[in-house]
Amino acid sequence: MMSEPFKVWQCRTCGYIYDEAEGDPGEGLAPGTRWADLPAHWICPLCGTPKSDFDMIEL
Repeated sequence: MMSEPFKVWQCRTCGYIYDEAEGDPGEGLAPGTRWADLPAHWICPLCGTPKSDFDMIEL
């Protein structure tokens, strides 16, 4: 059984990249933390943009 591949999300405002595989340990998000597991009130650590204003991208 294969798990779903990790995805990458980008802030529309500042371009910050959230990669599920890498997480953001500096922000307390362990590697492997899925986008869906971030709280709804989570905001971009660089500019404060809400989670709803991020787009999934392919690198």
